[in-house]
Amino acid sequence: MILLLLNVVMPVFLVIGSGYIAVRLNLFKNSAVDGLMTFTQGFAIPCLLFLSIMRLDFAAVFDWRLMVSFYTGAIASFTFAIIGARTLFHRRPGDSVAIGFAAMFSNSLLLGLPIMERAYGASALAGNIAIISIHAPLLFLVGITVMEASRADGRGVAGTANAVIKAMFRNTLMIGLAIGFAVNITNTTLPEPLISATEMIARAALPAALFALGGTLARYSLRASLGEAGMIATLKLMVHPAIAYVMCTTVFHLPIEFTRSAVITAAMAPGVSAYIFANMYNRAKGAAASALLLGTMASIFSASFWIWVLA
Repeated sequence: MILLLLNVVMPVFLVIGSGYIAVRLNLFKNSAVDGLMTFTQGFAIPCLLFLSIMRLDFAAVFDWRLMVSFYTGAIASFTFAIIGARTLFHRRPGDSVAIGFAAMFSNSLLLGLPIMERAYGASALAGNIAIISIHAPLLFLVGITVMEASRADGRGVAGTANAVIKAMFRNTLMIGLAIGFAVNITNTTLPEPLISATEMIARAALPAALFALGGTLARYSLRASLGEAGMIATLKLMVHPAIAYVMCTTVFHLPIEFTRSAVITAAMAPGVSAYIFANMYNRAKGAAASALLLGTMASIFSASFWIWVLA
């Protein structure tokens, strides 16, 4: 069983590690990492999301119980992290919200999809895609609302919300999802050459994104805010998936396919968006960066553990 888990999980982290080592040894420039991340997040992953949403059977996978199971754990981790940051680490309200956001936001794309595909096959990704389709819009809305309610400085709620909405509409991930929804709902048939070209780009998405993630992690240090990072990693990798697991299996008795999607996605490290959010408000950036690095390294063990639990 242990060998099977290693065969599933380790290739993903070896690709991440190769990107990390390549940048550390100056074999791959930071500018090249930025370019590769731009390609994956700006083109390849939107193509992957577009194809996945276009082919998604909404009636089969958009189950409200799946969404409640996953996002109950996310909001609970957000709340626990804010309370912990305030009471254990005596952080300011704005810092605490940024720390909470890191504990809430899963790396559902760069880690969740490849690990799920390695573990259960490409056909098992439908539930993951359903979760991802509302992941960023919903969690950014929650984070921004709580942040604006907690801080006394800066622009108001309306100004910040307007800026974020504009940014979301310019975000190619959101665009890929939106076009996929439109094609699916209208039952539009696209030319086969266009689909084939999109598939070629999409096939490069996950391996290139994992390598770029490793290169990005090479910029961060664990020395900053290690205590907060440990709390974030514990909530993100253990508490969130535990809540999702109990909700799926005990409360809603969901099929194993949905349970896998909810738990594996919940068990992923904080996403890069956690650092983006902290940077946007200039709050707890060290904690967010440290949690990103620590959580990604610890995901090797947490992903293996939850795959074992689900077996």
